[in-house]
Amino acid sequence: MSERGVVRVAAVQIAPDLDSAAGTLDRVLAAIAEAAEKGAQLVVFPETFVPWYPYFSFVHPPVLTGREHIRLYENAVIVPGPVTEAVSTAARRHRIVVALGVNERDHGSLYNAQLIFDADGTLVLKRRKITPTFHERMIWGQGDGSGLRVVDTAVGRVGALACWEHYNPLARYALMAQHEEIHVAQFPGSLVGPIFAEQIEVTIRHHALESGCFVVNATGWLTEAQIETISPDERLRKALRGGCMTAIISPEGSHVVPPLTTGEGILIADLDMGLIVKRKRMMDSVGHYARPELLSLVMDSRATSPMQTNASFPTDDGSMPNVADDA
Repeated sequence: MSERGVVRVAAVQIAPDLDSAAGTLDRVLAAIAEAAEKGAQLVVFPETFVPWYPYFSFVHPPVLTGREHIRLYENAVIVPGPVTEAVSTAARRHRIVVALGVNERDHGSLYNAQLIFDADGTLVLKRRKITPTFHERMIWGQGDGSGLRVVDTAVGRVGALACWEHYNPLARYALMAQHEEIHVAQFPGSLVGPIFAEQIEVTIRHHALESGCFVVNATGWLTEAQIETISPDERLRKALRGGCMTAIISPEGSHVVPPLTTGEGILIADLDMGLIVKRKRMMDSVGHYARPELLSLVMDSRATSPMQTNASFPTDDGSMPNVADDA
């Protein structure tokens, strides 16, 4: 645990380019450079920011979303691929840890993926949202337990969850049990309305308190012009405003700097890592305040596969054992 020292972090609230994945990537790279210029050692972007969050699926019925869904496939991110190479290069050049949300394409399926690049450019975590929410289930497949892990980075131990995964207390506890120091939270932003921003704030502040960690949360933003392109119906466009709560929370559950709830911008904050011990000496929910003999979490952390094969091959003594391999 990083008991001493200060880590400067950045949370980005900007609009994607709804017409071009390359345009959104350019905005990501520019924001990485800007955050690094301001001294940030970690920069966090919104949920599925590249190429863009599927806002269309929230305001239109499935029968009308085929064209936009296919366009999302065509612009989605292959991991590894050109997008991850560009972000890796930027992370390495600026010596900054990058947390980026993407629509990941894996052959015939899309996934809500969170990518964490260490300051040397190494992709140290790729995880998929375990349960897409409501309308998202028409867009993305499900992730598995292999991504519910905390990784060591240049800024400390970092874990990540997307949006309503924060309403799954066992998913959060899985990261807490691995002693995350900085939690990356990502939400779409410009969705549902002001009540969503209020709910996000409650959720991330509670996790910071319960986990005894810092939370860096990024939400996206849509301009009025972009909202008009998604739906011509003003009644539906109302559902594409509000819901922005880009914020940085301390282990004591308070805002380190004022949150960003409208417009574009980058929050910058210095995290006093000593506050983690200050919180946990009184309440460590996975240590001295836990009762594992009464309550504990069992998690399947295996990566899932649609097929397993039994491969037969001769050994040195000529026998033919069967070995089960994941496809």
